Amino acid sequence: MNKENIRQQYLEKRQALSPKELEIISEKITHSLFSNFQFEKKKISMFLPIERTKEINTYRIWEKAMSFDAQVSIPKVDGKSKELKQILFESEDQLEISSWGIPEPNRGRIVAAEHFDIVIVPLLAIDKKGNRVGYGKGFYDRFLSKCSHRCKFIGLSHFDDLSEKIEDCTTDDIRLDACVTPNHIYRFDR
Repeated sequence: MNKENIRQQYLEKRQALSPKELEIISEKITHSLFSNFQFEKKKISMFLPIERTKEINTYRIWEKAMSFDAQVSIPKVDGKSKELKQILFESEDQLEISSWGIPEPNRGRIVAAEHFDIVIVPLLAIDKKGNRVGYGKGFYDRFLSKCSHRCKFIGLSHFDDLSEKIEDCTTDDIRLDACVTPNHIYRFDR
């Protein structure tokens, strides 16, 4: 199946989730993430949830990572360059909602891509090789291409199933190292 068909299918699956189901999924993923990956004193990039698309509640991940003395940054879209700037996330009063409905920092220190140990990546779907389908703008692929080879890319998926194969992947699509779902951890060779 191609990205556009997969994207539509998984957006619809997400919209069918109740608030309670989304809360349970978010809790399971947070627990599994911290049970299977080392966050202590790491530099982490992570997204904050877009409410209208029912993304995973990552505020819990941020709070727990901070308790492990991790340094957490969150992305801000640079409309001119079409790049993601990573801003050190220190408190929720830094945030404002962008025109796309994304919680973004309105101030803070920029952290360069090569400094991250872990990037928590949003996705709509993922296949058995670690290729992801996002919203289709390429922001994350451009950002991940600038990260160090030692950096781990971890996707979060609402659903345990993986797509068999995403047919229209290109060399610009960056594969993930792992994906955390409510009931599984998938690891991939990148």
